[in-house]
This record gives sequence, C-alpha cells and structure tokens, in this order.
Amino acid sequence: MIRFEGAFGRRVRRRLKREKVIWLTTIGRMGTPQPRPVWFVWEERKGTLLLYSQRGTRKLEHLKRNRRVAVQFNTDPDGDDVVVFTGEARVDRRHLPAHRVPNYVRKYKAGMRSLGMTPKAFAEEYPVPIRVRLQRLRGW
Repeated sequence: MIRFEGAFGRRVRRRLKREKVIWLTTIGRMGTPQPRPVWFVWEERKGTLLLYSQRGTRKLEHLKRNRRVAVQFNTDPDGDDVVVFTGEARVDRRHLPAHRVPNYVRKYKAGMRSLGMTPKAFAEEYPVPIRVRLQRLRGW
C-alpha cells in the first residue's frame, strides 16, 4: 500500500479525489508503452483505481499478456506537479457495473450526458471493470 506522506502525498490524494482523467499506460504486443486517457475512481481503502472499458479493446489485450501498468496525471502547464504510479491491473468481472457504483456515477454523470448517454447506457457500452492496484508512487 502506498503511503501518502508530506505535502506531496497530500497533493496526490487531493488529485486522486478530484481529477477526472488519468493516463493508463499498458504494454503493447511489441513491447511499446501505450498510454490512453481514462475515467476512474479511487478506492482509497483498497489502494486501487476502478475504471471501465469497452469490450475488445487493445488495453484488454495488453492486460492479458502483461498486467504491469503505469498511471499518471497531466502535469501543470510548466511541466510540474508530476504524479506517476506503477502497479498491476486486472479485469474484475465480479465488480458492479458502472451505473451501480455511486461514486463513479456522481463523478461522471455530466460526462456521460455530454456523450448522449445515461449511466445505464454507459455501463452497457463500457461493461468491463478494471481494477488497478497502485504499488509505487513517484513525482514532485
């Protein structure tokens, strides 16, 4: 479990609660890192991030071969406020669909609406829950 200590740790915790997008980097078939922006909720007690995917995506293919991932936030405009996690991701088929996770719906309801979707329609389009166990943190 990552310890969020000092001013940096407090800042990271705030970002985990407030940020809407985080970059998930998986490893492609040829060994090339493949970053992509994703919506997420932080499950603080578990030390994990929960996100959802469409079926048949490259990220799911990548995770079948290699569960190691990196996750990072955008920096500020000057390239500061760097936060990079490494960890392991896995599909969690036993987890609730997105529309039944109150924190996820609360955080992304406006985003879903901007896509012309209800929370239930979003959950049908993005039915694959992925849980990322955060293991290491670095940044400044």
